[in-house]
Amino acid sequence: MNKKILKSYSKVNLFLNVGKKNKKNKLHDIQSLISLISIHDKIQIKKISSSFDKIKFLGKFSKSVDKKNNSVIKCLSLLRKQEIVDKNQYFNVVIKKNIPVFSGMGGGSSNAATIVKYLNNEKITKNKIFYMSKFLGSDFRLFFGSKQLLQQNINQIQDIKKKFNFYLIIVFPFLKSSTKDVYSKVKIFKKIKYSSFYINKSKLKIIENLKNEKNFLQKIVVRKYPIIQKVLYELENTRKCEFSRVTGSGSACFGLFLSKKSADLGLKKIKKKFPKFWCVVGKTI
Repeated sequence: MNKKILKSYSKVNLFLNVGKKNKKNKLHDIQSLISLISIHDKIQIKKISSSFDKIKFLGKFSKSVDKKNNSVIKCLSLLRKQEIVDKNQYFNVVIKKNIPVFSGMGGGSSNAATIVKYLNNEKITKNKIFYMSKFLGSDFRLFFGSKQLLQQNINQIQDIKKKFNFYLIIVFPFLKSSTKDVYSKVKIFKKIKYSSFYINKSKLKIIENLKNEKNFLQKIVVRKYPIIQKVLYELENTRKCEFSRVTGSGSACFGLFLSKKSADLGLKKIKKKFPKFWCVVGKTI
């Protein structure tokens, strides 16, 4: 196996509804429109003659990764237990972290999924994916299949074949928002119902509907980190921004635009407002 650079893409939740906990798996039922975006980590992996894996994280967000307990360590261990790779085979893995950690952008889950797909030659059943997500986190499932997904509920994820072609200003305020902590504070729940709206609608109709949606976790994140409300306000009031929102459980925020030019111009304004935050433009893929 030659050393190869793999792209491990991030995600945004364009909206997120949170329901009550599922009695079987004790996870909250959720519904979300999700898109993978162009911002990605870079992973190099190769076989080595060793009795252990050698894993190294590089980049500005590498310091926030738990070096003793992370998604890469877990997925390699699980692959051996599942006999997808030989139990005596170990790897040298180098990950350049371009996706912020604790941001709600799914970087850790994406890293695990990217490695699993590569070592399993892209062939993995849905049942196997769902099984592995019990150990690697529910977001792990989002990085298989289509680049746009409608998560109908905690168990059902539906591919959306069309490309959205949205541009996003992403702002990460370097705040570590714990998913577990945020979900523990949810007191009001949405009744999750099957939706087919986003499957075949035009881009403009999707945008108009998204404006009426929300992230059910956003108020909790804003109460914990009030600066996020200011970030969302500035994004929302940037010229030609369609709407702004927190992704996942935060702390990354995004403003959505229909053209690269509008997003690039908006980025200049946002960088002046928040010079100490990580601010970039990403595109749905």
